[in-house]
Amino acid sequence: MAQHPTDEAADIVLSEERLEVGTQTEQAGVARVRKSAYVETVQERVDRGVEHADTERVPVDHLAADSGEVETLPDGSLSIPVFEEEIVVTKRLVVRERVVVRKHTVYEEHVVTADLRRERLEVEADGDVVVTDEG
Repeated sequence: MAQHPTDEAADIVLSEERLEVGTQTEQAGVARVRKSAYVETVQERVDRGVEHADTERVPVDHLAADSGEVETLPDGSLSIPVFEEEIVVTKRLVVRERVVVRKHTVYEEHVVTADLRRERLEVEADGDVVVTDEG
């Protein structure tokens, strides 16, 4: 069929909406981990040695004559200083346990419902017009 310069053609574009479903990560909340400390009073018994001495009081003729050091007396006995133990308490920090915090993703299936708009073509002819639909 030959085309004449008076022939006209027009294009009509049909479109439709399509549903695309995916996922997007959003912060749903925050997990917080706090640690606290408390004080616990503890008591432990410890033996403490104390030296005792039997004394004999000997008058000193002159205060300057006693040196305050260990001395051997003329009768062969010793004059010695007397000591006692002092209790020493130390504390040190030790690791008691380690807490590991992990997170994981749980996937849940959801059904998504949406209304999609689609176009369709209806062709009407009046009179002796013949329309052929190729689509």
